[in-house]
Amino acid sequence: MGKYDAELIATAKAIATPGKGILAADESTGTIGSRFDKIKLDNNEENRRNYRELLLGSDASIAKYISGVILFDETFYQKDSNGVPFPELLKKQGIYTGIKVDKGTVNLPGTNATFPETATQGLDDLGARCKKYYEGGARFAKWRAVLKINTALNYPSEQAIQENAHGLARYAAICQENGLVPIVEPEVLMDGDHSIEVSAVATERVQAAVVKALSDHHVLLEGILLKPNMVLAGTNAKPATPEEVALYTVRTLQRTLPAAVPGVVFLSGGQSEIDATTNLNAINTIEGKKPWTLSFSYGRALQSSILKAWLGDKANVEAARKVYLHRAQCNGLAVLGKYPGEDKASSAAESLYVANYTY
Repeated sequence: MGKYDAELIATAKAIATPGKGILAADESTGTIGSRFDKIKLDNNEENRRNYRELLLGSDASIAKYISGVILFDETFYQKDSNGVPFPELLKKQGIYTGIKVDKGTVNLPGTNATFPETATQGLDDLGARCKKYYEGGARFAKWRAVLKINTALNYPSEQAIQENAHGLARYAAICQENGLVPIVEPEVLMDGDHSIEVSAVATERVQAAVVKALSDHHVLLEGILLKPNMVLAGTNAKPATPEEVALYTVRTLQRTLPAAVPGVVFLSGGQSEIDATTNLNAINTIEGKKPWTLSFSYGRALQSSILKAWLGDKANVEAARKVYLHRAQCNGLAVLGKYPGEDKASSAAESLYVANYTY
């Protein structure tokens, strides 16, 4: 047993508690700026801190549906208006603090120059950073790898798959060595006009390679969480039904993911808030072997309606927190396969897709 193995296993299991999921609030300064632009709000440190306090200082009942929150480096070291560090604030609510540790993507040499594939950077000083984050209260981390589908270019290429699988496995091993549960995120982007069948083949190849790399690097599978894309049709193709999304997504996991992994926390990938919740519910109601908790780690699909309710106005904080609680509850119910559905005429049905999305 490694130094942190028992703690890693307990943390991963707790985050994957059925009925709960993760809020991804780890947007970089640039990305949160693009969100603020939509509500005509200046992207400065005070506004960013105020917004994160809205989320992290919510009523304690949010812990019924949120087990963990992923923070950006800036937020990790900020405090609420009472001087309480955000990781400590979350801990008081019984919510685990996570931290984004990758440093973004770079183009992968040898791939198409006009439409390059990418690799994720940030391994060099990762051990020291993980140690520091653990000491500051973090108990899990996130690293995003990005894969593209393009049938004309035979993407994702074997080169990109292997490079990103290796990076994810190295990251996961380093995190565990320093006490952090790694969220392993191989995202196959939904950009394109491909069918859901093409997406399923690509996602299966990627996830199989990632699991093989994790094994090769002796990563403790009981102490990780997988954060994959749902298997969706391309954004420019005919949308798949929730039943189709569930069928191909669960089948992909059945073929690639060992039962030792305690939980899968899907990313929303640009789906509307309602679509992300509806598809998650379908995944949890479809029949078949599912030995993992199938949950969520949503950013845009939890925050879009919150931002619209807040608008940067202190007077709107409580109303925005009610929206947050509602969306968290809807997704918590979807994890249990008990989401009743919502009015598709609401703003929560608006697409949140952004081409070549970055954090």
